[in-house]
Amino acid sequence: MGVAIKLPQLRSRDDRKAAPAKRKRRPAKIREEQRKSSTTAAQRKRKAPANGATRKSTAPVQKQPRSFQWLNRILILLGAGVVMIAGLQAYITLQSIPVEQITVSGELEHTQTAAVQDMVYPALTGGFLGADLARVQQQLEALPWIHEATVRRVWPNALEIHVVEQLPIARWGEQGFLNHEGEVFRPSQRAAWQSLPVLSGPDGQAPALMRNYQRLVDMLKPLGLSLSELAVDDRGQMIATLSGGQRLNIGGRDFRERMQRFKTVYRAELAAQMDVVQSIDLRYASGVAVAFKPIVDEIEMNSKSDKA
Repeated sequence: MGVAIKLPQLRSRDDRKAAPAKRKRRPAKIREEQRKSSTTAAQRKRKAPANGATRKSTAPVQKQPRSFQWLNRILILLGAGVVMIAGLQAYITLQSIPVEQITVSGELEHTQTAAVQDMVYPALTGGFLGADLARVQQQLEALPWIHEATVRRVWPNALEIHVVEQLPIARWGEQGFLNHEGEVFRPSQRAAWQSLPVLSGPDGQAPALMRNYQRLVDMLKPLGLSLSELAVDDRGQMIATLSGGQRLNIGGRDFRERMQRFKTVYRAELAAQMDVVQSIDLRYASGVAVAFKPIVDEIEMNSKSDKA
């Protein structure tokens, strides 16, 4: 008994192409989404340029330049070091320059130029730049007849010294002198200035006494009178002695008012008889007290003049 086997029918490749393939029917929702996506693709295709499909372009990445700040800093430091070294060498070179010339200027009557130069040389051991100019100035002003000294450098190897000597205005006591600022100085040579007026008073009163002396000189000069001595005691009482020997008791206050009163009385009453006046006391509220020389002294003076 035979068995019949049904073999599947084989289709040729052409038959498969010819036969339409059965498609599964997709749901309506999926078909709608596919339709929309195809529409969107078609619109994008229409918007694309005519020369073909577009590619997503990316901007080229720029490379950061290399930083050379460290190199600039090194160059700056090297330049600063070179400048500092050059400046140090120049300073050392200038320090070694000696002072070869000293010029002294000013009206010198009591101070010799050679003496000034001899005093300055020991302070110049440091050379042109190392010389202690403040020390030189102090040493010069310590000299008796020098009131003020100015010292300055003159390039390349000289010093210029300008000296202002003391100007004695009056004698202070027996050995000292007063300058125009009331400063006391005691020079070794005093013979040429013994004719100056003598001022005396307590220590520390010299500047005030000098100011009063100058005021008195200005007030007495229009009257033809001059001072020979001015003294102040511990209580501040001032007594002036005129060149004719007359004494003025001025006191310690109301200086200007009292001297104005003296000028009035002198012009009105005393100018013609000052030879017989011994003292004038100005320490009154109004008026002055005048003391005359004794008559005996006047007779003796007249007799002496007759014998001569």
